[in-house]
Amino acid sequence: MRDLFQEQLHELKRELTVMGASCEEIIALASQALTGWDEALAQTVNTIGARIDESERTIETICMKLLLRQQPVARDLRQISAAMKMITDMERIGDQAEDIVEIVPYMNAHPDEKYPKIREMAKAAQVMVTEAVDAYVKQDLELARKVMAHDDVVDDYFTQVKSGIIDIIAAEPSQGEYALDLLMIAKYFERIGDHCTNIAEWVEFSVTGIHKNCQ
Repeated sequence: MRDLFQEQLHELKRELTVMGASCEEIIALASQALTGWDEALAQTVNTIGARIDESERTIETICMKLLLRQQPVARDLRQISAAMKMITDMERIGDQAEDIVEIVPYMNAHPDEKYPKIREMAKAAQVMVTEAVDAYVKQDLELARKVMAHDDVVDDYFTQVKSGIIDIIAAEPSQGEYALDLLMIAKYFERIGDHCTNIAEWVEFSVTGIHKNCQ
């Protein structure tokens, strides 16, 4: 019975890794859309978003099987509970990346080189989601806490982007609509960073049994 449980737990970790890779990919495409949007890219993003949704359903099914059939002990139960929480944040990452790609076609053409911080935000978020899932698979508390700390980097980029947007509006009030679209995109990337932090916090819970928002 224990062997079957371990096999299903490994399957859970494999599926989480696949879902994490999809999240990383969709974040990268959302960043790419800022300078290279086209219908093919938008369709790819929608396809990956659907794949993330399917992964969420698959992982939920695995978790329910583990809970109902295997009677997990305390640490195993924490891992399963954490996984169910994590996939909610991962699914929202997919949704927000899709939202970014939906906004881009309505923006006027502007040189992306003026706003490299948004791309840096996207790269930082990619690293966060990859390392958060890796921390879960390895049950690596130090790596999970590194992810949480890295959210400050994303937040700092967001602050810089906001300052740049204020400068745009001050210099060219006619660019207000574009600036607001840009701010919305930056905000979505900032939220993606927050979701990665949530994932890392659930990893911490799976290892220690302590969640900072549940004390």
